[in-house]
Amino acid sequence: MSSSVQPESGQPIILYDGQCKLCNAWVIFLLRHRLPRDYHFAAIQSERGKQLLQRAGLPHDNIRTIVLLRDGQHWLRAQAICRIMQSLPWPWRVCGVLRYLPDGLTNLIYNLIARNRYRLFGRYDQVHAIEADYPGRFLTD
Repeated sequence: MSSSVQPESGQPIILYDGQCKLCNAWVIFLLRHRLPRDYHFAAIQSERGKQLLQRAGLPHDNIRTIVLLRDGQHWLRAQAICRIMQSLPWPWRVCGVLRYLPDGLTNLIYNLIARNRYRLFGRYDQVHAIEADYPGRFLTD
């Protein structure tokens, strides 16, 4: 799913659940596998994350998914993950082709994991701080 939104920087922004241990591990994975520097991150619980969600026309008070904001559009769930994976170096980039599968199938798998992520992986009491690979990577309040 895609829709129009214009992040102030014009650069891709990944919004993630900052209290979810699986989501935090995903962000760390992206950093370790050299996601391009033009990508930025914001926790959906942060004020900046809420502003970006609201600007995208998404609910800022009850969203629990990965969101990719890029080029004036937004993608959720599996589409967001697949599009992000396309920006990683080989061999991870290959995973990006999964975005061509039907949304119903990819989101079925995504939603199954998302519904059980706190039970399976745990959660932090508050937004967990992740060490950035360079200053300014994480958008703060």
